[in-house]
Amino acid sequence: MVKSPVSYTNPILPGFYPDPSITRAGDDFYLVNSSFEYFPGVPIFHSRDLIHWEQIGHVLDRPSQLDLRDRLSSDGIYATTIRHHDGVFYMITTDVRGIGNFYVTATDPAGPWSDPIRIPYGGIDPSLFFDEDGKVYVTAQQGADYDSHAIQYEIDIATGEALSEPVVIWHGDGGPWTEGPHLYKIRGMYYIMTASGGTAKDHREIIGRGTSPYGPFELYPEPILTHRSLEHPIQYLGHADLIVDPNGDWWAVFLGVRLVGSGYSVLGRETFLAPVTWSADGWPMIDNNEGLVQLQMSVPRVPGSGAENAGEPLLAEKDDFDRDTLSPAWTFLRNPAEDSWSLGERPGWLTLRGQAAGLNDVAPVAFVGRRQQRVQAEWSTLLQFKGIQDGEEAGLCARRDEAAHYEVFLTRDDGQNKVVARVTVRGETRIAVIVPVYTDAVHLKIRSDESKYTLCYSLDGRQWTELASETALALSPEDYVQKMCFTGVVVGLYASGNGAACAAPACFDWFDIR
Repeated sequence: MVKSPVSYTNPILPGFYPDPSITRAGDDFYLVNSSFEYFPGVPIFHSRDLIHWEQIGHVLDRPSQLDLRDRLSSDGIYATTIRHHDGVFYMITTDVRGIGNFYVTATDPAGPWSDPIRIPYGGIDPSLFFDEDGKVYVTAQQGADYDSHAIQYEIDIATGEALSEPVVIWHGDGGPWTEGPHLYKIRGMYYIMTASGGTAKDHREIIGRGTSPYGPFELYPEPILTHRSLEHPIQYLGHADLIVDPNGDWWAVFLGVRLVGSGYSVLGRETFLAPVTWSADGWPMIDNNEGLVQLQMSVPRVPGSGAENAGEPLLAEKDDFDRDTLSPAWTFLRNPAEDSWSLGERPGWLTLRGQAAGLNDVAPVAFVGRRQQRVQAEWSTLLQFKGIQDGEEAGLCARRDEAAHYEVFLTRDDGQNKVVARVTVRGETRIAVIVPVYTDAVHLKIRSDESKYTLCYSLDGRQWTELASETALALSPEDYVQKMCFTGVVVGLYASGNGAACAAPACFDWFDIR
């Protein structure tokens, strides 16, 4: 009996899930992503067929592992690598402006993971390679722009101590930003694979091979993955990792961006999946400007028994906050202040206690959100803010970073409660609309499409008033002014005392995504 092809939808992880890395333990696959200024750090997912993924937690979920309290947006946790060896899982990464390069370990990928084991060398994007002779190597990016290259050295995996001096092993293809290096041993040959060209239109994945882990490596003359010469709905392809499944089939996970309008995306860099074929002379091939990576994919088979065809992931969801813990899909902005949030203080509600910091500040903010996963989307909530004082606020926010965010919120001014729509574009904040209200409970909503975000409120949850609309472009990573942005939009709930802690808690009954 001939089996039908399996179809699936790219991206396999929609929304801000960049820099994917993957490992396999038996029939199980595990995938991690960069998380930058958001906490907990490094979301981790599990799958048995490479198509359907379930988030099982975060690798860095306590302050002893990750302190982001003063970290700028798009700093923090950069590209991660996950590996499994002799029953132990390893995740290695960089805390930019923090402790630098380190790794953590676990016997259960759902955690707990160890405290950081620091390593001495490398810029960003470290990777681990376990050779057959028992030696363990760190391969990492070093340098900047056209001087960017890969270094490598041996470590004691128990302690992180360097057992050799770092050696430059790879200069890439002559383009800028040779980064995200991974070393593999396949069919007796060592392969080094990196991104090149920077995470934009010229992004590509390149590869070399040699007979030693230190090279010299023969460069394959063309990228093995890119859409830089195509007019295509998926762009910026690169930063890949390879995996072989139990059937012996090879696959690649990598980042890509779905551009809209004049060439931007509020969703940021997402995780894609494609099969890998091997040339007759032993090179892995993914998609060099051929358009093989599509939004809808069809492959002969996937691992796992009974894997069904996967259409568009169902991303509509309502969280009634009726569980003891938040779903791992939620993320905080930096480390949340102690006692700044609770699911137990008012059962069935999420309680936020506003801190002194607000959405324009580089500091712990009472903010918890979800990654935007579709361009056309709608988020709503019911907020009750009893005992609100002048200058305090709480509401619903669509956030890129401190320089770009839109929010609709309830505040109090001169003893009068007010619903306010406010926008921050390129670091400039302005009030769009102020509406006096005679209640401490309001429904808030944000809608998005390809061109704009619309801020709305309602007193009864049925009749909605549109307060303001603002361009979607201004929340895209492409619209940065001074500091590059590596994240996509996160939509969430927040509270702030704007200079002092709020006297009363802000309570949210539910959070609805459509």
